[in-house]
Amino acid sequence: MGWFLLRRLVAFPLLLLAVYTGAVLLVMAAPGDPLETGEKDLPLEVIQARRVAYNYDRYVTDANGIRRVEPVPWWERYYWLWPKRLLWDGDLPAHRYEDWTVTEILRSALPVSLQLGVLALSLSVLIGLSVGVLSAVGRGGWLDHLSVALGLIGISLPTFVVGSVLVIVVGLWLKAVPVVGWGRPSQALLPALTLALPYAAYIARLTRAALLDAYAEDFVRTARAKGLSESRVLLDHALRHALLPVLSYLGPAAAAIFTGSFVVERVFAIPGMGTHVVESINNRDQSLILATVLVYASFLATFNLIVDCLYAFVDPRIRVGARAGA
Repeated sequence: MGWFLLRRLVAFPLLLLAVYTGAVLLVMAAPGDPLETGEKDLPLEVIQARRVAYNYDRYVTDANGIRRVEPVPWWERYYWLWPKRLLWDGDLPAHRYEDWTVTEILRSALPVSLQLGVLALSLSVLIGLSVGVLSAVGRGGWLDHLSVALGLIGISLPTFVVGSVLVIVVGLWLKAVPVVGWGRPSQALLPALTLALPYAAYIARLTRAALLDAYAEDFVRTARAKGLSESRVLLDHALRHALLPVLSYLGPAAAAIFTGSFVVERVFAIPGMGTHVVESINNRDQSLILATVLVYASFLATFNLIVDCLYAFVDPRIRVGARAGA
């Protein structure tokens, strides 16, 4: 287990570097000037000062004492100057938010997206496991058929459709909770539920299928032959086996929930990272784009590492295989 974690931790920065490099290449391939503001006839001195402030150019003094401007190499800007100003100095400016640094934007928006993502992930696991267990226990009954139908609908509908339906039905018709804004628990219910439902449907289907497979295994029949109650058979034996495919799915599901919050945050007017990411792409704000890519790549790698550790904890064969490989 220790060697397994060590290998994953060593691969962590390499994964971030690979993702960041892909984002840099895409940003460089995008057409247009990233510092173009739409204003006409700006003085040359103003344009040059902006390019120096954003590390596209820099002032140098030659041997004769003459000050001139030269472009900053792209690799130095993207792989040294901007990461240093973002992670160490905290003064990396955003291209379209002249009064805000990228660090300030992340500090204000990231906690909102984290709260929304954690709440949505918790709801998806709670709803998915509950529905999947009830469906498998009552296989062939009306509850099983209903859960399968609802799961198919939840998987098929995109989040913006689910969000719009919830806004109309729960927010406008029933007037049960607010439909926009952030700050109160009631304002988090609809967006979290919108994000959670598609993934809850996947988890329910995985749980149902894994439980039905577990019920056919010899260890479950042995537990029943020993006289254990159905609840003990379910909780102590079958459910633990059924959690393996669910845990495998939670890594990419968690990453998808956090990145999928872009649309939901726009629908419900939530001041999270999704709003800034969409606007940064529209405005070609390179510094903000690359910073958010690093944040989401860190989330993805961290969630996958946590899921691998949980998988090894639930399935002892993973630990045995890791020791044998070491």
